[in-house]
Amino acid sequence: MSTETNRAHNFNAGPSALPLSVLQTAQAELLDFGGAGMSIMEMSHRGKEYEAVHNQAIALLRELLVIPEEYDVLFLQGGASLQFAMIPMNFLSAGKRAAYVNTGVWSEKAFDEAKKIGDAYEAASSKPGNHSSIPAAAELKIEADTAYVHITSNNTIFGTQWRDFPDTGEVPLIADMSSDILSRPFDVSKFSFIYAGAQKNLGPAGVTVVIIKKDILVKAKAQLPAMLKYGTFAKDNSLYNTPPTFGIYLMGLVLKWLKAMGGLTAISRLNEEKAALIYDAIDASNGFYKGHAVPADRSRMNITFNLTNEELEKKFLDQAKNMGFVGLAGHRSVGGCRASVYNAVPIVACQALKDLLVSFQQENS
Repeated sequence: MSTETNRAHNFNAGPSALPLSVLQTAQAELLDFGGAGMSIMEMSHRGKEYEAVHNQAIALLRELLVIPEEYDVLFLQGGASLQFAMIPMNFLSAGKRAAYVNTGVWSEKAFDEAKKIGDAYEAASSKPGNHSSIPAAAELKIEADTAYVHITSNNTIFGTQWRDFPDTGEVPLIADMSSDILSRPFDVSKFSFIYAGAQKNLGPAGVTVVIIKKDILVKAKAQLPAMLKYGTFAKDNSLYNTPPTFGIYLMGLVLKWLKAMGGLTAISRLNEEKAALIYDAIDASNGFYKGHAVPADRSRMNITFNLTNEELEKKFLDQAKNMGFVGLAGHRSVGGCRASVYNAVPIVACQALKDLLVSFQQENS
């Protein structure tokens, strides 16, 4: 627990930590936004006050990610889970196949949704190794008539992350970046479509960001309900219906915070430093802690590890909870332990976790 602010060491996988300064700004503006005498939550999404917030969030995303002009930035709802279905609904046409790279639970869910809508196949999989690694680019088997290739850039449950993205040539590359977007610089132009739920690095739950290349947007199926067509939101600047206005406002504050921090280059260095603190304690434990992912494919966002037995894991998690640590239990489907160190998790929390890992080992070896 941080004595300065009395805030928990928050390692939740999502919804996750938000920057303290962002929460303080939102608190100060909650009742009266910009002198309007009302909260941003109470304002019309058609009003000039909210429109400015909305457009500034888009502009900041473009600036931080260096998004080329030939892409639209959309704000949707329904999380990544709705995108699992919307993507094949829009882009998987008859006579085409969709390729999915299976690197864990969320990519499997996306693959399962695609199979309900059209012809989809597995281009590569890390399942034989219990998703402890990322398939090499040479392992991807992209068949003829492939509509798109889908990857999950970071895998929250198993703790692996793509270091270098595959080159799929003329086949559009689509990525679920829900858990590592804005954590490091990357080349947006390698992708035709990027999507991300906000609740890890972008802001609170409720907003889904889509970055879509215009040349793939024009190929989307026309005969779909309006709310399931990307063109609907692109045409109306994501204001076709009432967007999650408060979530977008908070996301804008997070983007301002990130820009003030020095952007993606600066946050990437900090994220590497934070992750290294925890991985170093794991690696130096002589097997007391065992990381799940192979070192070359370790995630900087989600650090997954086990202790030598379940009884010791329970003791560790109980002690961590009593010391003000939150969210260190592994996903219910795999167990073990997991520390999610997204952008807003401060380095002092990571140092505190390293200290706990070291002291717990000393006390229980």
